[in-house]
Amino acid sequence: MPRVAQLQRPVRVHESAPDVAHTTSRHHLYYAFLSYSHADEAMARWLHEKLENFRIPAAIAGRLTEHGVVPARLKPIFRDRGELAAAGDLGTEIREALAASRFLIVLCSPAAARSRWTNAEIDAFKRSRPDGCVLAAIVAGEPFASDMPGRENEECLPPALRTHYDRRGRPTKQIAEPLAADLREAGDGRRIGFLKLVAGMTGVGLDDLVQRESIRRQRRLALLAAASIAGMAVTSALAVTAIDARDAARDQRREAEGLVGFMLGDLRAKLEPIGRLDALDGVGSRVYAYYKQQDTSELSDAALLQRSRALSLMAEVANLRGDLDGASRLYREATAGTAEAIRRDPRDTARLFDHAQNVFWVGEIALQRGDPKSAEAAFRSYRELASRMIGIEPDNMKWRMEAQYADTNLGVVLFAQRRFDEAGSLFQSAHNTMEAVATADPGNDGYQKAIPESLAWLADARFAQGRLREALASRQKQVELLERGASPGSDVDYRQKLIPAERALGILHAALGNPTLGIAHLRRAVDHAHALIPRDASNSRWQDFTARAELNLAELLLASGTFAEARSVTQAACNRVDRFLAADPSAHQWRSNRRECLILNARIALGSRDPVRALNLAQTAVGTARAVKSTDPSADGFALAKALRVLGDAQARSGNRAAASAAWRSALAALPGGTAKPAELGEQHLILLRAGQASAAQGLARRLAAMGYRYPAYLSDRNIT
Repeated sequence: MPRVAQLQRPVRVHESAPDVAHTTSRHHLYYAFLSYSHADEAMARWLHEKLENFRIPAAIAGRLTEHGVVPARLKPIFRDRGELAAAGDLGTEIREALAASRFLIVLCSPAAARSRWTNAEIDAFKRSRPDGCVLAAIVAGEPFASDMPGRENEECLPPALRTHYDRRGRPTKQIAEPLAADLREAGDGRRIGFLKLVAGMTGVGLDDLVQRESIRRQRRLALLAAASIAGMAVTSALAVTAIDARDAARDQRREAEGLVGFMLGDLRAKLEPIGRLDALDGVGSRVYAYYKQQDTSELSDAALLQRSRALSLMAEVANLRGDLDGASRLYREATAGTAEAIRRDPRDTARLFDHAQNVFWVGEIALQRGDPKSAEAAFRSYRELASRMIGIEPDNMKWRMEAQYADTNLGVVLFAQRRFDEAGSLFQSAHNTMEAVATADPGNDGYQKAIPESLAWLADARFAQGRLREALASRQKQVELLERGASPGSDVDYRQKLIPAERALGILHAALGNPTLGIAHLRRAVDHAHALIPRDASNSRWQDFTARAELNLAELLLASGTFAEARSVTQAACNRVDRFLAADPSAHQWRSNRRECLILNARIALGSRDPVRALNLAQTAVGTARAVKSTDPSADGFALAKALRVLGDAQARSGNRAAASAAWRSALAALPGGTAKPAELGEQHLILLRAGQASAAQGLARRLAAMGYRYPAYLSDRNIT
């Protein structure tokens, strides 16, 4: 996806801001440092001369912008190879010149991307001037072509230019998005590309510069016209041509925006069911690239909304690929666009709807990143937007459904905070409304898809409350509806939801004492996953669904005594986890999965009579469990307690009773207070038994029995001491 940021119109500095004059002190001895490869010397000479000879229009010079006072001239411009050819210490001189330059301009081409000297200059500038601004001037090649298989040789951005440096001038693993002007004829061309560079250095809007430059040209033409009648004729001809060009440009823009509308509408609708992230990403990035070259404040209402929809599509793809930082940034940028659209027309429900979707995803990504407070704030804002839509169009059932979706999302946040009773009430209300609306409008696919989703949340809440049979009934109904929609040739939405649905149904059957049926449903979950993944192996959500289902299946196989298959399935799951954890070490779901891999492997080693391996794995599991911080601190606490309990089991099996007792006491201390789910109560019961607290253990055993909780792993681990 294109990640080069076009030079945009800057934010206007408030008139009361203090004067910030340009300086010629040794800190800013040069206005800009021009870095380039020797192969681009001719273009460098042209740009150097053009910059130093350019006069800022009088109406703009002296204006205060975010870069300070706009100068009359952009000089001096440092051109390294031209000015340091005879220098005694080339490296020192260049570093001093870089540190004394306000801006760094890099001529970007495949030759520059391969030049270690150009890369070193960018690196030195970013390290010494972390507050400085780097501008890319593309003269050949393609930005980020190194990410495009088969086109790596076309890369025009040096590695340091593609790398984000932090505020201390240190390179990070994040990808940078350099401000860029495209000097290629197929891009902006030399004239507009040059003016974009000027705009980036002065903080003046590109449109302002173009208009002033056009006015200056027109004045010259006027002087010539005054000198001769022939000049007047030429001027008239130019005016007619300009009008024709304006009309042609307007027609071309209409055609382009019509094509953009098709790409975001009909084309997306055809691509989305296929489940190909690359195709969807291509649509979004192409649309965004079209609007990226235009001033956002000058976009029409329709264009502004299309730009935001393109950003939303790109954010959706980033989220599916596990790039939460990128998804959050893109959704927030999309939200800013839809907020501006609402400001222009606060009673347009379509705009309110688009904005609500972006606000929802901002909250959803916050939830995935472990920030429930931000998620709750976003979902409450989402609910307020839904209420505004209902207030404007009270008979619109779609808006009423939005309010119910908002209630569901709030329920999700409350569920994450272990407020299970409150969440369950919200989920039940949301499900009742969704079922009624879907019954009234059976042809609405969106409403039909919402019912299984509401059943899933309702089942989770009931399970957490210990109402296992009610949870089982909801899950069975959910799976039945998903299977009905997941016919051959149907879109991937039903099939991807079948993976966690079958997994949850299998766990419920096993929890109610039917491991055979539980294993059967978990096998179906894994089979659904394996059938889906070949469509897009980079889809981290599908991979996460698969790993979790495989781990649960392996746990039930282990409890049933099927050690060989349990070991094989565990290995497949843990290989998957390691692969995706290496790609994104910060993703808490993969770190949590890694913790479960270690615990399960330790239990398999115990079942295989290998206490030494079990002890090593359990010790590693404890360290991993201490490091994992997910969206649910209580769940992390129970997981740590479980790892310590398994460590104690391994110590006991090794004959070290003192170490085992110490580990079990640590497990007891690690148990969090507050509300616990049935599986967590089962773990607490196991730890109490090992810690010698028989009375408290019996109370929990009676409570679990009243629920009907008989999960095989819990029952089998009661006998391991």
